[in-house]
Amino acid sequence: MKKLIRDPSPDLSALAAEDLPETVSSLTNITRHLTTTLVPRHPFAPYPAIIEIRPGTGGSEAAIFVNDLYRMYTSYCNLRNWPVSVLSHMRIVDSGGEGLTEVIFTVDQPGAYNILRHEAGVHRVQRVPATETKGRTHTSTTTVMVLPSFPDDASMDDDELAAVEMKDVRVDVMRARGAGGQHVNTTDSAVRMTHIPTGIVVSMQDSRSQIKNREKAMSVLRAKIADMRRREKEEEMLKLRRGAIKVGAGRSDKVRTYNYSQNRVTDHRAGWSSHDLPGVMVGEGLGALLEKVAEWDMGVQVENMMAQHDYEMSDKS
Repeated sequence: MKKLIRDPSPDLSALAAEDLPETVSSLTNITRHLTTTLVPRHPFAPYPAIIEIRPGTGGSEAAIFVNDLYRMYTSYCNLRNWPVSVLSHMRIVDSGGEGLTEVIFTVDQPGAYNILRHEAGVHRVQRVPATETKGRTHTSTTTVMVLPSFPDDASMDDDELAAVEMKDVRVDVMRARGAGGQHVNTTDSAVRMTHIPTGIVVSMQDSRSQIKNREKAMSVLRAKIADMRRREKEEEMLKLRRGAIKVGAGRSDKVRTYNYSQNRVTDHRAGWSSHDLPGVMVGEGLGALLEKVAEWDMGVQVENMMAQHDYEMSDKS
């Protein structure tokens, strides 16, 4: 056998070379399946998603990029026939109608939260604004928040995280307003909900019906409270791990950069770039980025689990 390995016949070499790609592919699939099996499923994985996008630094250019990201996500969803519903959007006048100071929408597809949750964080854009006369590249940022959208039949465990007692919520009603302070209607249809224990505030005014705005606001408020409570639990566990073992630092808020002059999109967590920025922005190339980030996240979780296991074993010995 050793002689055969050291000096294989041409026929065997040809067969081995022919089987190699399939073998590598099988090993890759087995490794991916094993990693997926090891990593616990996210508790909100089965749910639809609520996505909120707001401008950060960069003025009107940041607001325009909010609209660009909104189109990117909706295009991605449309390509997969995932229903999208806008809960709230607010445009600004000084951006030619292209800028949004806020957009909140739901992706009404089971499991959408699990696929899109890694989009949360700061997205940075580098490009020459249309109003720039000297051709200088500007850097602007937007913030994306991804929340689970809970159906009425959510499980008890998740209901505990998303439970909201109305005695803890202050509800204010007012007249909806549009750009320039003009009244959208003459009734008190806009709703602002404040969760007093956490200070979380949600406002809705898109619908002319106060009842519908209340329902939308309550849905977003519930999702934000559940997300906050889940993060607090995860942070507590992470602190315990860091206190016992050396676990990698937490995720950076800056998740991705969109560089228009270089036609490049770079995800800073996965360390992966695409040189098809237009394809990403129309949703077609976003799927590959999402897959790379999901692989990165699973790798981090497996690494942390192994570190935790090694610590526990050494503690017992």
